Amino acid sequence: MNRRFARLIQDRWQGRSPLILLLMPLSWIYRLASQVRNRLYDLRVLARRRLPVPVIVVGNITVGGTGKTPLVIWLSLFLQRAGYRPGIISRGYGGRAAVWPQVLAPNSDPAEVGDEPVLIARRAGCPVVVGPDRVAAAQTLLAAHRCDVVISDDGLQHRQLARDIEIVVIDGQRRFGNGLLLPAGPLREPVSRLQRADVLITQGAAHAGERSMELRDTGLRNLASGKACAPGEFAGRTVHAVAGIGNPGRFFARLRGLGLEVREHPFPDHYRFRPEDLRFGDDAPVIMTEKDAVKCERFARSDYWFLEVEACPDPGVGALILELLKEKCGGQETA
Repeated sequence: MNRRFARLIQDRWQGRSPLILLLMPLSWIYRLASQVRNRLYDLRVLARRRLPVPVIVVGNITVGGTGKTPLVIWLSLFLQRAGYRPGIISRGYGGRAAVWPQVLAPNSDPAEVGDEPVLIARRAGCPVVVGPDRVAAAQTLLAAHRCDVVISDDGLQHRQLARDIEIVVIDGQRRFGNGLLLPAGPLREPVSRLQRADVLITQGAAHAGERSMELRDTGLRNLASGKACAPGEFAGRTVHAVAGIGNPGRFFARLRGLGLEVREHPFPDHYRFRPEDLRFGDDAPVIMTEKDAVKCERFARSDYWFLEVEACPDPGVGALILELLKEKCGGQETA
């Protein structure tokens, strides 16, 4: 699909314009195919593979950024503090590796294995394996490392890998858009799917039955030198804001909230940046997301920066996850 046309559709997912109405028959087909596939798994016609350790899936039912990646990082660090040895698997979206699965290192090439997995490998403090076949990725992870819990980054709709705990992340601003399934709306599954999840976490104001989460700014870091500074040092300055993520507007608003004068440069999610994409013809600094930074550091200049953030869920989320591990999987009782 042409990127401009895709953006046109996504911009209308909050309502029901004539264009959206034209796409609704395709949404009905998508929904039917999804229902048939799920029913085949429920009837065990399609087999699910269970691992010898508990599996926690962190996913969403909408297209676009919800804060899932920072939450995966937080969950890994939390479980390690609780005495677990987690490992993470991911699809490696956009990666062009010739061989899968891939065991990641902090210096892995995001063009080969995907941008989000590289970011997770740098921040999560635990082993990360990527591959389109999540069962194979998990088996590779367990063969190489003594993990006692597997975190699946995304994969809520990939039911071949059996899971013990489902965490669904919700965008508190956009919620579920117009309530329609792809391509007429942003939903991968009907909203009723949330009833089967164990934990609902909303980035922003939580509704009934949900737990809230905020992304907290921890500073700006220079891509070329690694120097860190407080976001306040840029207050009042004009900057070029670059975001190749699911919801660029949220990032731009965050920078404005820090007192920056923002010139917006949105790019498609998982965009493969080239040096010329970041040349804007002046000396204003460029500030991007950390996910974009892992793809741009190979041609970084001294005026390229990224905003570091960390997930801060409701304090009760950690206790709830530990209780679910104990209840469903015989997990450890330490906290």
